[in-house]
Amino acid sequence: MPEDQCALTGVLHLLPLPAAPLSSPGFAAVLDRALSDAEALVEGGISSCIIENLGDAPFSGGMVQPHVPAMISVIGSAVRARFGGALSLGINILRNDAMSALGAAAACGAGFVRVNVHVGAAWTDQGLIEGRAHETLRYRRELGAENIKIAADVLVKHAAPAGQMDLQEVARETAWRGGADILIVTGSRTGGVTDLLQVKQAREAVSDRPIWVGSGVTPENLPAVREIADGAIVGTWLHHDSVLTAPLSLERIRRLVAH
Repeated sequence: MPEDQCALTGVLHLLPLPAAPLSSPGFAAVLDRALSDAEALVEGGISSCIIENLGDAPFSGGMVQPHVPAMISVIGSAVRARFGGALSLGINILRNDAMSALGAAAACGAGFVRVNVHVGAAWTDQGLIEGRAHETLRYRRELGAENIKIAADVLVKHAAPAGQMDLQEVARETAWRGGADILIVTGSRTGGVTDLLQVKQAREAVSDRPIWVGSGVTPENLPAVREIADGAIVGTWLHHDSVLTAPLSLERIRRLVAH
């Protein structure tokens, strides 16, 4: 996972897996696209990525079907086999299946998982999603996978908090009561620009662990992001024409890295 100052993490937005609500091109095609996008990241100069089942929308608000983490772990293993240490991995199983993400991460050697709702609760398009920090941390210990870091969102996108709305208080609870290793501050929607004032507020509230920007990063705002964040997840903008179903653009990746 990224360790240098404000390292960039790309996203392998998977096409619909088999049994997804939308038509899947088949697992072989999903795997081929993921490997092609991973190659673009490596060639373009990004050394970290998150594998995410974005194509499975609309998502389940609870646990996913067993084939999802199984297939994601196969994809992760294939990425590691092809690119080795050139591309470190994270796993995000949408909408909020942290335990399946941990299982897949342990199977394929990923370094972190992203958890959208780690503490508290949020009203989402899947209904009310409640954090399961106690289950996630216990399961990580049972797996002997304490090396897998938990990157947790603070006031996650596509959601409204059910209860506490003060970002600094949520950041403190996510880090210190929930045990998250990394905090992610994001925009209100996929690709939405992150309010950098909120990033500063999270930094003021929690100074003892990394703060990442979770969405909306572009070449134009990356210099400002670099000044205050330890990392940045870049997904939407790296696709051709910012279309999530399109392949990643090597030209865009190189342009972003140059900034």
